[in-house]
Amino acid sequence: MLRILSSKKTLCDGISRRDLLQVGGLGVCGLGLNQLLASHTLQANESPEVAAPNFGRAKNCILLYLYGAPSQLETFDMKPAAPVEIRGTMQPIPSAVPGIDVCEYLPETAKMLDRVTVVRSVTHPYPLHGVAFATTGVPAIDVAMELAPYDSRHQPYFGSVVQYLDAQRSGGKLSDVPQNVALPFPFSSQRVGEVARAGPYAAYLGATYNPTWTEYLGKSTRSVYKVLGDKKIDVHDPYVGCDLDSHFRFAAGSPQPDVTLDRLSRRRSLLGQFDDQRREFDRTVSGRSLSNYQQLAFSMITSPKVTTALDVRLEPQATRDLYGMTLFGQACLGARRMIEAGTRLVSVFWDEYGLAGDAWDTHWNHFPRMTDQLLPGFDKAFSGLVLDLEQRGMLDDTLVVVLSDHGRTPKLNNAQGGGRDHWSTAYSLVFAGGGIARGKVVGATDRDAGAPTDRPVSPKDLLATMYHLLGIHPRTRIPDRAGSLTPIVPESADVIPEMLA
Repeated sequence: MLRILSSKKTLCDGISRRDLLQVGGLGVCGLGLNQLLASHTLQANESPEVAAPNFGRAKNCILLYLYGAPSQLETFDMKPAAPVEIRGTMQPIPSAVPGIDVCEYLPETAKMLDRVTVVRSVTHPYPLHGVAFATTGVPAIDVAMELAPYDSRHQPYFGSVVQYLDAQRSGGKLSDVPQNVALPFPFSSQRVGEVARAGPYAAYLGATYNPTWTEYLGKSTRSVYKVLGDKKIDVHDPYVGCDLDSHFRFAAGSPQPDVTLDRLSRRRSLLGQFDDQRREFDRTVSGRSLSNYQQLAFSMITSPKVTTALDVRLEPQATRDLYGMTLFGQACLGARRMIEAGTRLVSVFWDEYGLAGDAWDTHWNHFPRMTDQLLPGFDKAFSGLVLDLEQRGMLDDTLVVVLSDHGRTPKLNNAQGGGRDHWSTAYSLVFAGGGIARGKVVGATDRDAGAPTDRPVSPKDLLATMYHLLGIHPRTRIPDRAGSLTPIVPESADVIPEMLA
């Protein structure tokens, strides 16, 4: 190794001045700046200084994302003593935890709340559909970023960071199943009315670390009347109900109907003939990304293990009913099956379908949509997932998180059917398994559920806690486009010990 003799001074990113001076010489021996940064990434990740308990307790994670933002007042932070224009028309019911009530339209969740921690004091300053803000380390968000998935200011999705760091630890060894999977279909792809939204992308880590998306194969059993501006359409929405034949397959690399496995094998052999010519290209970051992506895509197409894991039709009907015969419910079941098959992290999105301004974005017809389209499906899927994981002995090793953009306004608006608008000052989220405390509430809000009065936490604190439970130090830094080390969450983010068992 070529070393440059100089004084050892540490720069603000944790790399010493001497280390940087060595880079030129290291390149001669086959180790360049990217590898140096990766080695420092692992050193930070494996730091023994972990104060909070249950570091690395979760081996896997299932992330449930409710796009559009459910109301805290109609889920986990009801205020029955508030005026009707705040409390609305729904009633609280007791849960399995004495003194903790939930909405009457969450009866199955109420029965198993003793397995869950509810966080009632999530807060941040961005009342917009910030999927990227909720799921990445980006310190701020605006509308332009949210509607531009490839804006250079974006940071990598939570699942992408986990996949990247795991790959660094393993030396880049590929698994026989994808490690960062997302269901039920590519995000923001099944709606009309606006451009695609940001959020679940690998940003500067490269396309290799984007989630591997599935396609949904099935039919809706119910239609829903949806409105967006002057658009009024009747949509057959599988999130409300799907048929018995509903299942999933991978979107990335899925073969066309006339492409046989034999033809795919011949194509792979043909690609192999170009290996000598591609060696120089493969040394670049983009080359490595493409190579890994091709190998992963091929393994997904040809692996009976993966195909079988995604086929929820193989489950007994009683198990499918436990999750609910909706797209979200069956996607949660698919997530459990992928975890069993060896996937590290699975994301399930309750996304817009048919029109923008859909899913949990209840500016209008709030109560009819909550009671008929949203709460029943979530109730079955979430409770079914937690109970099924528990019955299979998987809950202690599997972190289950429910995230969203923000909450809803405490005071109802005057829209048709009532509505609640965007509100990020206070909202509720729920967590279970993988080192999370059971039967606990963290934080509290005022009489209107409008502002935290105890233990306010940010989405970045929640991400720090999730990384911690998966064995990733929240102070870990990863190399960005410029080669600088960027923290996976802002330095202000802290693990929330009250959430931990």
